[in-house]
Amino acid sequence: MMNVILLLSSAVVLISTTFLSKMSKKIRVPALLAFIFLGMIFGTEGIFKIDFTNFKLAETICTVALIFIMFYGGFGMNWNMIKPVFSRAATMASLGTVCTALAVGAFCHLALKMNILEGFLLGAVISSTDAASVFSILKANRLSLKYNTDSLLEMESGANDPFAYLLTITLISMIQGQSSVKNVALLLFNQLFFGMLLGLAIAILTVKIFKNFRFENEGMQSAFMVAIATLSYALPTAIGGNGFLSAYIVGVILGNRLRVNKKSMVNTFDSITSLMQIVIFFILGLLSVPSEIVHALPLGILITIFMGLVARPIISFILMKPLKAPNGQIAVVSWAGLRGASSIVFATVATVTIPNLSIDIFHIVFCVVILSILTQGTSLKFISKKCQMIDPEGDVMKTFNDYSEEIDMDFISTIIDPSSNWIGKKIYEIGMPNDILITLIQRNGQDIIPNGETVIEANDEIVLTATTFKNTSMGIDLQEHVIDKKHSWAYLTLSEISVPNNYLVVIIKREGHTVVPHGDTIILPGDIVVLNTLRNT
Repeated sequence: MMNVILLLSSAVVLISTTFLSKMSKKIRVPALLAFIFLGMIFGTEGIFKIDFTNFKLAETICTVALIFIMFYGGFGMNWNMIKPVFSRAATMASLGTVCTALAVGAFCHLALKMNILEGFLLGAVISSTDAASVFSILKANRLSLKYNTDSLLEMESGANDPFAYLLTITLISMIQGQSSVKNVALLLFNQLFFGMLLGLAIAILTVKIFKNFRFENEGMQSAFMVAIATLSYALPTAIGGNGFLSAYIVGVILGNRLRVNKKSMVNTFDSITSLMQIVIFFILGLLSVPSEIVHALPLGILITIFMGLVARPIISFILMKPLKAPNGQIAVVSWAGLRGASSIVFATVATVTIPNLSIDIFHIVFCVVILSILTQGTSLKFISKKCQMIDPEGDVMKTFNDYSEEIDMDFISTIIDPSSNWIGKKIYEIGMPNDILITLIQRNGQDIIPNGETVIEANDEIVLTATTFKNTSMGIDLQEHVIDKKHSWAYLTLSEISVPNNYLVVIIKREGHTVVPHGDTIILPGDIVVLNTLRNT
């Protein structure tokens, strides 16, 4: 009976979050706050009065959820959009996180009279901006920012969580008395070395598997990717490495290297990540006790004010100005330091590991997260307008690596009947419609990239390209090339450009439209040229 009640409760919660998410858009309140509020309704002092105080179980659930949020944060990062601001994003994600932890820790100790190590622990827990919160705000507001600032925020919020986790466990070990220089140095080395090494190894191996192995269907491929995301955290963690760092690295590499069935993978992880966000913020509300929130609120307000109006603006200016960041970009980045899921997870880790802390770290973090989302999250678009940082011609979705969702084509396969009048003809002799292109021929178990001179044979399986794209696992990969005025292909016809063997230009994305190219198609600056090649090329 208990299991049935649990299932019913879960169903009610998930259904409720669906409607709350819709309502939150209408009243312009971040959906993440709605999920927290729902958790409080079910909590100890809420309507349903569920007495859930198992922080150990909450830590396990939230850690699993954060794995997928971290992995998908990397998987969705569009490297081409990140490159112009990589140095700024990397600096803010690493040095910015460390400086924030030190600044908040010093403020907690000197101004709020906390124990010095506990103050720095609190600073470490809330030192990172939150990927889930930042992605949610950017996408919900369709907020495209100048100077690739949306890409900068995406990378910073995705890449800084491993550094915050590293600082958190380092402070925990120091509070537990394992604070010798040797122990701390060994901990830092293991976390960074094994996290990066195994992340790179798992990513490289996965790319090779995708090049040489065909999955039975898209569902099996998605299941395999879920296993890889889990492995990318579990393996380095088992030997003392930083699992979150590894998961992010694997996500970045796979998201920018894989092309097969990308749309299916994006849809899968988009759904999983949305569910994980609901889980984390609902559990935050469920664990919270309103009467304890009242006691923690003054500290939460002071820390939020110091962090948002003093620490982050100063740190952002000091770190980004030498990198020639525009003042408007610095201002927006300063205000976009939202706290959320990662801080919640790290707070539960600290609560479980050190149950006798003199501060109520969980409820202080609860207040900081709520205030951050409520103030910075709701006003980010307004601040961006005031700083003249909104790009009216931009599309924030290009910041995210949802490439397969942006290509409007289908791959259709057909087998050439022995009686077909195509047999013996070269492709250019067939007289195909202008908006259809043969992109692959499978002949006697071999994959062939065709051109106009390729002769059609009986029993060939040919793959035709038409509008409304849907990726395929039939032995081909897609690669994109962004054309600017200095590109060697600019203003040339397709027949005039030099394309390597086994590569074929299959589509051109131009001003939001899809062009199926032919030999006399002229390539223009701003085009995205998509090439088709064999998977193991």
